[in-house]
Amino acid sequence: MANGGPVEHGYPHLRTVRESVTALYRRLSYDTVRTFSASVAPADVAFADVDDLHLGAQRVAREMVAHYRLPDARLIVGFREMTHAANVELTAGPEYFVELNDRFRDHRRDIGAALAHEVAHVYLHRLGLSFPSTRENEILTDTVATYLGAGWLLLDAFREDGASSQKLGYLTPEEFGYVLAKRALLFGEDPSVWFTSPQAYTAYRDGLARARRDAEQPPLRAAGWSGRLRYARDRRHAQGHAGAPEAGRETAYRFSADGHGPLRVSFPCPTCHQRIRVPVAGRVRARCGLCRSVLECDT
Repeated sequence: MANGGPVEHGYPHLRTVRESVTALYRRLSYDTVRTFSASVAPADVAFADVDDLHLGAQRVAREMVAHYRLPDARLIVGFREMTHAANVELTAGPEYFVELNDRFRDHRRDIGAALAHEVAHVYLHRLGLSFPSTRENEILTDTVATYLGAGWLLLDAFREDGASSQKLGYLTPEEFGYVLAKRALLFGEDPSVWFTSPQAYTAYRDGLARARRDAEQPPLRAAGWSGRLRYARDRRHAQGHAGAPEAGRETAYRFSADGHGPLRVSFPCPTCHQRIRVPVAGRVRARCGLCRSVLECDT
């Protein structure tokens, strides 16, 4: 939790974020992801200053438990002085103890954001989905919370001005915006209407532009002119060198040849980031086996 200190910006964790989306689809399946088409509604986690602190926190916790489809889970929420925003004790359940930072006693509207992350921990714990390191696991948790419709609260908790700042979670504001935009493009929703923070809106617009560029990379037919020229040059080189990449060139797509069949190209799916491999044969239509996206390609 950044509280008054500098807030990191940009996309330093983008690779792990994309790996998290792929891992989520692999663990849940396309059909289960689609059941999360409705985001957490602002009214369901609203917290007025006149509300009882503990009863209100328990109410919001129940809403999060219901959103993540954990009907038998019971969260017991408490408050104490701590460095992090919150912490959850991951046990066999069904009861889970969540501790929130004492600052939430006076910043009650952000309790939903903190619980969105902590209940996502419980959800992933029950799924048995995790990454090797603590840092990667926290990025996975933020990504899953956002992609499944609760993490917009984490982005909305981001506020920054010349005198102070606040940010919850491990993703940067722009990375939260990117994952939220991925979800918005999938389900056709506009989460920006829920933001109370103008900084959250700015970060979301940045993330949305980045997410749209994922669908404009060659060999996808929506790629721009410069990308198509670059791809054509790399294809000519690969055709003359048995699929070997040009020295010093880093691209999302990769050519390969086994010496018997046609040259093939692999590239990340713009929706779930699983790699798709198709023959280099002009205009083709590819279907991602993981998220079922149908992609128009010019290979």
